[in-house]
Amino acid sequence: MDYERLTRAYWDSQVKRVVKDLAKIAGQTAAAGRVVPEEEDLAIGQGRRLNMAVLFLDLSGFSARPAETAEEQELLLRVFNLFFTEMIRIVEEYGGTVEKNTGDGLMAYFEDGGGTPPESGAKRAVACSLTLMHTTQNLINPILQGSGVEDLHFRIGIDYGPVTVAQIGARQRFHGLVAIGTTANIASKMLDVANPDAIVIGEAVLPRLPNAWSQWWRLDKAITGWTYLATGVLYSFYRYDGRWTGPQ
Repeated sequence: MDYERLTRAYWDSQVKRVVKDLAKIAGQTAAAGRVVPEEEDLAIGQGRRLNMAVLFLDLSGFSARPAETAEEQELLLRVFNLFFTEMIRIVEEYGGTVEKNTGDGLMAYFEDGGGTPPESGAKRAVACSLTLMHTTQNLINPILQGSGVEDLHFRIGIDYGPVTVAQIGARQRFHGLVAIGTTANIASKMLDVANPDAIVIGEAVLPRLPNAWSQWWRLDKAITGWTYLATGVLYSFYRYDGRWTGPQ
């Protein structure tokens, strides 16, 4: 995986698999699924503390779309399947783990040293978000437009810090992984100040990104409500305006 750009080889493979998925989805009714990461290395009730970036994605205005009739609900299911299938694949290809699908969004985390090749979680999360945006705007939305479906727009929040990953639930019944910590809470709250098609990142993400990327982040003036406990200094959010220009 190249974290500095969107490569032509990767983009071509995306186009092929999305077209393949579209053909499958067009011929069947299926609900959007929940991806469950590998869990064998954690017993229920145990956790592992890691430094990682946490990413939240939230579709904008999706709940306002018509969903009364069976036909409208069927259309939304097909859109969900097409969109989330590709978004989850992209996250996993950047070495991320999808913790949960929230209905009209998802949460994923990127631990330091993950990915192929290994790289910091913050850099992989931001690079992944750029690919999520580019794919939706240049591949998913044109397909939806061809079917008379309104474009999808979403916002992303990313923060970095220590997080405990634990498995909760009951054996033989529901159980799954969760990411617990202030970092995950902040990344979620960033969505409240993010506009559609925006990427918002926390102050702790900045020093873990390449220096060349500094031209793309801008201080968000919105009051975050978060401060450093020891000093009382405001924890700032930044808007990340960089985007992939296209496959290279």
